[in-house]
Amino acid sequence: MLFYFGYRTFTEKPDQIIEKYGIQRVHHRILYFIAQVPGITVNDLLSILEVSKQALNAPLRVLSEKNLITMVQADYDKRYKLLYLTEQGKQLESKLSHVQREQMKTIFNSLGPNYQEAWIDVMNALAKVRPGQQQFNAQFKSRAIDQTQGKTH
Repeated sequence: MLFYFGYRTFTEKPDQIIEKYGIQRVHHRILYFIAQVPGITVNDLLSILEVSKQALNAPLRVLSEKNLITMVQADYDKRYKLLYLTEQGKQLESKLSHVQREQMKTIFNSLGPNYQEAWIDVMNALAKVRPGQQQFNAQFKSRAIDQTQGKTH
């Protein structure tokens, strides 16, 4: 029950922001992962999000129509589409992530560093069995922003 209510609190403010753009949480997730790995292929995004092509197609189209992402054919193979955030997409994703980072920062500042480490341990234990997490770690972790450090690896 606590996990559910905590998740609702964590997503509430970003949901209010994206509602103004006429998009939903699925779009937020897509923006987030494209921000972490600019130039990610559609296929890799499918694997990380653990969704079907059908489930990803419509949200990608909406994000493209709203000028939040751009899809570019890969030079190395025309069959692959590389995904990037537009300037508007970068600004929105940054705003959404900032809200959530500040929320977590406030909580951990009030509780202390041991709680942050314990929370990260719990999240890692939950995530390690997910195929999407395994795919992300295997292919992109070195390119992504380390959210606990705020630095690029």
